Amino acid sequence: MRRALLAAALVVVAGAVPARAAEIAVEVEGVGPGAGRVFVALCTGSLVEEACRIGQSGPAAASSLRFGFSEVPPGTYAVAAFQDLDGDGRLGRTPLGLPTEPYGFSNGAGRHGRPDFAAAALRLAEPGTAVRVRLTRALPAR
Repeated sequence: MRRALLAAALVVVAGAVPARAAEIAVEVEGVGPGAGRVFVALCTGSLVEEACRIGQSGPAAASSLRFGFSEVPPGTYAVAAFQDLDGDGRLGRTPLGLPTEPYGFSNGAGRHGRPDFAAAALRLAEPGTAVRVRLTRALPAR
């Protein structure tokens, strides 16, 4: 009986231990080397700009770039990336809202239509995960 109570107490205590922060390693492929910067963001719940707050950027120095996010709370995220060719810090768009600069999402979401968070989502748990995002060539700016 005593062992059963001890085992039950351990299960309760173990369940009460908060999940530790994890890491996400992101490799962005399909970068046009030497043209602007590449921006990468972790999105929560949606792919709209307001939901993509945790971000990094780096110069487009090679065709493939690596970014690392640490101390990320476990949960469900999507990764969004784009190459800022015109240097304004935002994804360029046509008047209809279509991208004019290379862009991509985790799991290849949005390649053939409007990107969907569920299609791009990945579950982050300890100790972390690695994600590849391939940039898609966008429509020419008008």
